[in-house]
Amino acid sequence: MTFSFLHFAVRPLRLLSGWVLSGALLGLCAVAHAQSLQPPEIAARSYLLLDLTSNQVLAERDADSSSDPASLTKLMTAYVVFTALHEKKLSLEQTLPVSARAWQERKGGGSLMFIDTTMTPTVDELLRGMIVQSGNDASVALAEGVAGALDPFVAMMNRQAQAWGLKNTAFKNVTGLNEPGHKSTARDLAVIAGHIIRDFPKEYAYYSIKDFRYNNISQPNRNLLLRRDPSVDGMKTGYTEAAGYCLIASAQREFPNLGADGKSGGPRRLLSVVLNTTSKEARADESQKLLNWGYYSFETVRLFEAGKPVTTGPVWQGKTDKALLGASGAVFVTVPKGEAGKLQTKVERADPLLAPISRGQRVGTIKVVTSAGAPVLELPLVALDAVEQAGFFGRLWDTIRLWIK
Repeated sequence: MTFSFLHFAVRPLRLLSGWVLSGALLGLCAVAHAQSLQPPEIAARSYLLLDLTSNQVLAERDADSSSDPASLTKLMTAYVVFTALHEKKLSLEQTLPVSARAWQERKGGGSLMFIDTTMTPTVDELLRGMIVQSGNDASVALAEGVAGALDPFVAMMNRQAQAWGLKNTAFKNVTGLNEPGHKSTARDLAVIAGHIIRDFPKEYAYYSIKDFRYNNISQPNRNLLLRRDPSVDGMKTGYTEAAGYCLIASAQREFPNLGADGKSGGPRRLLSVVLNTTSKEARADESQKLLNWGYYSFETVRLFEAGKPVTTGPVWQGKTDKALLGASGAVFVTVPKGEAGKLQTKVERADPLLAPISRGQRVGTIKVVTSAGAPVLELPLVALDAVEQAGFFGRLWDTIRLWIK
């Protein structure tokens, strides 16, 4: 098995750059580390297991294979609506009309919130209807509320997918009903789900709601893991005859080694994607299998704390003679259980370091390897503080010293 890192700006490959979802580290350069751990047998056409704390893919099969995303489409629908909320184009208390087009979703055979043209539900109610009940009618009403019509909203969904580099994803509608050209992959869907969790942590709470009642009709969340595993707090189910039974699930559990001191406990979040299983039970069972394996077989450790120097470097021609150097943010890495204590850090930096040096300027590379020297992680070494250039005589003196050196 090979580790890879999921990138939330450029379409991920087997060996690729990653972005720690804590928001602390940008431009993380990862080197894949071959592992002997084999995932359990998963009865799904394609799947992916992602450690969102370290942003490492722990297991995958056919994760770039084109699939019908079914109602997993509504993850992107929700992301665009959440964006509109944060841009103050909508408010949760705002009521929206139910158009004839939204009501016509009753004829499509998909999941419904059961709204009609006499109703004016709030945005909050429609979000619950779309996320908890997977209502196609709620999805249409929200899309029309944001963009005025479905076509411009779908264009917004596709622009967002393009901005993230999701070249294997194309949306033709807001609901996920079968339509030629409407497609995605397990990897791309993991990117979308990860962005919801990272960009909208408050709104992510909608995905943990177990039941929602509207128009005197109560419907349960179809994500069975919300009732089976207390650590699972989202995300989304999907089903069409072409897509099979699909589930994206996210769980967060407390583990040691994730605190700022590298020893105390902290939350570790995993995200599983299973596509095209045979039943509601199967998609839940296979997701649970992946999540449990990821937690029990691997450990995630904090290697570096945000803002804390990894090393110092001598500076020439500057107002100070030393620079604090480190990673641009907190750095986590996931390794098989028992391997964390064997990791070693190597620092390679430019020499000499000449002022001026700006905060965040790359001056070298941090490499994390196993005790045997196998690469695990590679990321930029940056200046944690700016170093201003010295005056004329200070620069002249250091120039002479460098020439002699």
